[in-house]
Amino acid sequence: MDILSKKPVNLAVHTSPDHDLRLVECEIPDIGQNDCLVHVRASGICGSDVHFWKHGRIGPMVVTGDYGLGHESAGVVLKVGGSVTRFKPGDRVALECGVPCSKPTCFYCRTGRYNACPDVVFFSTPPYNGVLRRYHAHPEAWIHKLPDHVSFEEGSLVEPLSVALAGIDRSGLRLADPLVICGAGPIGLTSLLAANAAGAEPIVITDLDEGRLAKAKELIPRVRTVLVEKGQDSKTIAARIVEQLGQEAKLVLECTGVESSIHSGIYATRFGGSVFVIGVGKDFQNIPFMHLSANEIDLKFQYRYHDVYPKAISLVAAGMIDLKPLVSHRFKLEEGVEAFKAASTPAARAIKVQILDE
Repeated sequence: MDILSKKPVNLAVHTSPDHDLRLVECEIPDIGQNDCLVHVRASGICGSDVHFWKHGRIGPMVVTGDYGLGHESAGVVLKVGGSVTRFKPGDRVALECGVPCSKPTCFYCRTGRYNACPDVVFFSTPPYNGVLRRYHAHPEAWIHKLPDHVSFEEGSLVEPLSVALAGIDRSGLRLADPLVICGAGPIGLTSLLAANAAGAEPIVITDLDEGRLAKAKELIPRVRTVLVEKGQDSKTIAARIVEQLGQEAKLVLECTGVESSIHSGIYATRFGGSVFVIGVGKDFQNIPFMHLSANEIDLKFQYRYHDVYPKAISLVAAGMIDLKPLVSHRFKLEEGVEAFKAASTPAARAIKVQILDE
């Protein structure tokens, strides 16, 4: 008996402009000639999923109707379209959920920066439903094979790792660069893992939560930590960061998007250094303009990623980056609502919540 016969109901986790959260039954999708039908076995809950549920928007991306969540997923191919050549039923795969137009007339697709494609279909970004569902049809070109020894959970974590690796690439991090990471959430911790593999030294990571800083030390024992106190002046926090680092930072990876945290990172940066913002924050923010200018500090930003998934999978497969300790909570697909509550409740002390389907 195949999985479609055993589990004929395509469950998914949806929200709406009313900020509700519920399990829904969807149609099992038909596949096109270039698509694969995937049984999604593991999905991580991203902060953006929680944000769309709680707030209904991120910048110009607004929830306007019934809307499916999730874009960190891995699973098993069940069926393939007639033109698919790279996959067969039974293959274990990770899903890259940003599908650009790939038209030769698209400047960004043609030049390899497909993350900027204006016609991208990014699953779980309104108006496109996410992949946090049992069965999902996905284009062959945006599916990546997982080695047998890489678990589905690790495969789903390739997505946040790709965000971190894109940040490492664009930031220009080099061996023995003194580095500060602001924020020890999932992106901050994956950035720590990536920066460690890239050879940054020394490294300081900051957070408001002692538990998350403890997790950072568990992952990378040599990392130095700074516990941020609410209400503390940004320059005071920056001085504590510099004291722990033993010098001003050449590079800051800002993984929170919080204005005060960005300020602390800027003040902790050396003349000619860089502050690289990976986190998502408010639409409009103030910055210490003259401090940046007088110290020739570059302030840079990142939007998603491109051409990173194969690299991320190879690093995990080789054992150079271990993602397994990031998973703090596991729920069945049928418990999807409870999973989101855990991911959004500080008392749950979640790092990465996984939703699994056997």
